[in-house]
Amino acid sequence: MTARRYLLAASVAAALAVYALLWTGHVLQWNWLSAMDSSALEALHRYGAARPRWVTGWDVFCTVFGPTVFRLLTLVVIVVALIQRKLRVALFLVISVELSGLVTEITKLAADRPRPEGALVFAHATAFPSGHALGVLVSVLALLTIALPVTRQPIRPWLIAGGAVIVIAIGVGRVVLNVHHPSDVLAGWALGYAYFVACVLIVPPARRATAADEIPEAPGTAR
Repeated sequence: MTARRYLLAASVAAALAVYALLWTGHVLQWNWLSAMDSSALEALHRYGAARPRWVTGWDVFCTVFGPTVFRLLTLVVIVVALIQRKLRVALFLVISVELSGLVTEITKLAADRPRPEGALVFAHATAFPSGHALGVLVSVLALLTIALPVTRQPIRPWLIAGGAVIVIAIGVGRVVLNVHHPSDVLAGWALGYAYFVACVLIVPPARRATAADEIPEAPGTAR
């Protein structure tokens, strides 16, 4: 295992540890975690309940930049990749982005945490982890993984910054709307990151370089 793959595997273990910690805290009702969740939700509920347009704006944002829209966008990229015979790219996007919804549903069923009582908009299913946080993080990271290598250098920082803003804003928006506890969002980010990196390690979108690739050809042997 290369040093890079070792570090990535270690980061997956760390992210899963964070997820497990948050899940344990929810199950055991740790005071510090409950206090963090309730204080944020109560303040945002008071603010949002008196400002319907504020709530509508966040609801529209979370819908337009939600995981469903990203999966539809990724489906288009997958079709293009298949037409161009980039099978590794297509497989990577199918497993990472499209199947992340299945990961969300399985983990939600396992945790079975109710939505906050003061939800300002309707949201189906249970709360832990946040499907928006998980799905959008995986989608943004996966699409950036495909886009950055074929994007001009000056544009790359803007794509990364835009992706980061969307991921963070979606997480904030779910708490603003009181459909998720802050710990749900943190858990979604942690599990989403772990799942994305696992996909990169298991089904990388590009062929891994081998030692043979790094050995220059002898003079006169090139074809």
